[in-house]
Amino acid sequence: MEKKWKVRPADQTVVARLKDQLNIHKILCTLLVQRGVDSYDAAKAYFRPSLDDLHSPWLMKDMQKAVDRITEAFSRGEKILVYGDYDVDGTTAVGCVYQFLRQQREHVDFYIPHRYREGYGISREGIDFARDNGFTLVISLDCGIKSVELISYARQSGIDFIVCDHHLPDAELPPAVAILNPKQADCPYPYKELCGCGVGYKLVSALCETWGLPPDTPHYYLDLVVTAIAADIVPITGENRVLAHFGLKRVNEAPSPGIKALIQLSGLDKTLHINSLVFVIAPRVNAAGRMDDARKAVQLFIEQDPIRAAAYAEMLHNDNSERKDADLSITREALALIESDLDMQDRKSTVVFQPHWHKGVVGIVASRLIDRYYRPTIVLTQSGDIVAGSARSVIGFNVYEAVHRCKDLLIGYGGHFYAAGLTMARENIDAFTALFEAVVSESITEEMLTPELSIDAEVSFSDLVPLFYNILCQMEPFGPDNMRPLFVVRRVYDTGYSKIVKEDHLRFVLRQGDVTFTGIGFNLAAKYPLLAGSSAVDVVFTLDENEWNGEKNLQLKVVDVRRSEFT
Repeated sequence: MEKKWKVRPADQTVVARLKDQLNIHKILCTLLVQRGVDSYDAAKAYFRPSLDDLHSPWLMKDMQKAVDRITEAFSRGEKILVYGDYDVDGTTAVGCVYQFLRQQREHVDFYIPHRYREGYGISREGIDFARDNGFTLVISLDCGIKSVELISYARQSGIDFIVCDHHLPDAELPPAVAILNPKQADCPYPYKELCGCGVGYKLVSALCETWGLPPDTPHYYLDLVVTAIAADIVPITGENRVLAHFGLKRVNEAPSPGIKALIQLSGLDKTLHINSLVFVIAPRVNAAGRMDDARKAVQLFIEQDPIRAAAYAEMLHNDNSERKDADLSITREALALIESDLDMQDRKSTVVFQPHWHKGVVGIVASRLIDRYYRPTIVLTQSGDIVAGSARSVIGFNVYEAVHRCKDLLIGYGGHFYAAGLTMARENIDAFTALFEAVVSESITEEMLTPELSIDAEVSFSDLVPLFYNILCQMEPFGPDNMRPLFVVRRVYDTGYSKIVKEDHLRFVLRQGDVTFTGIGFNLAAKYPLLAGSSAVDVVFTLDENEWNGEKNLQLKVVDVRRSEFT
């Protein structure tokens, strides 16, 4: 699939001024300006994160109320239930807050709703569990901001709620004794992009101050916080950047027994980065909720015994192996459905259904289908008496709005701009497929149907020296709003040594002037003919380091290649 290449702009006046202040390569200054770093002081904060840069937890609306209610519960011997969602953000948040409270008092337990029996967020079953077991205070993490009716129901049973959430609130808020959510319209907290575990960390920080605990007590939980930041795809800016930086330091130097066991089981023996957490740790944690029960993810996070932690890690690892098998087989089946139907191939949307597909992976499969057929995609499966599914979108297209316009054919739906969940009666699948296609066709543009590479800067091979790369590495941790820089180099030539490796991949050996670089392009074997003869090519890549026999060399991780316009 051909992609559009678009080089991001940067204000060259600001770039020149920053270069004078920092005395580093102009391209590096361009990258910084694109990321909102436009002065010496901003660069110092960016390159040298400090825990002193974290905001006071007391700036968050209702923090005092939350701390007072928890302190009161402890003094009166009340039972506290820490309640969280079944994804990585929810389970790490519960692991963080539960562990901390449990170290102070005995009467604390945790609850994770079952993904399929109870669904997302606060459930009636969970509230009934709290009531039947004598819990009078529930602290909800990564959920609860929209649970107006259910928290009202809890109040009728004499149960108070403290809601810690980061999702956008509706106009009506739940009747909780305290709501910690920086996205509340009247919350003065300066940083709005914390994840659920980040909000939980702030609560722990405030409790530590109130109870006179050592100021570094919350730092113990930073490995959980960074895992949540990575998995929940929140911006790696401001406070999240500080938390992620020190969280990664903890992951690499002194992880909790559970995180350590997952790292060992995953076979990771080098320094871990955000990507390691996103692609290796997070899927194993998420797999618990997708394939079975997410309680074991929390049990992994809170376990102090290395042998028991290894046993929990093994369970998550097995769940993930099962998830991968289901994911790959369903993706293959879904692609076969599309490829056997010419009409389906020509549509502006994809809707596929098979009753036997595993509900826990339909969202992952929808994302994989978009890699092949770049358009809004919905994958459906049978769930009891009804059909349930997940929608995923392409850049710029609001899939939630498109699903909303089909609501008359649905039992229920929810989501946001790029992802949604939905349920319907099985007899409505064909009508829904037709209507969804009509809605998408009417509102999507051809530009949205073409994937785009957002390139940070054009470089020459001569720019790419070890000092340049060393400063680039200090821009980590990478993630949303601070992505790993993507470069383009133009008019480079194959040396004659480039070749296809393992059928699908392309090993590059390219030169520009008298500088030669090697590189690897995964799944780019189809581009090999572009390197034939003496034609110049343009290459989009990230810069990487390859270590072989103790020797380190810079190399290109190639994302795309095309023939130069003027050869």
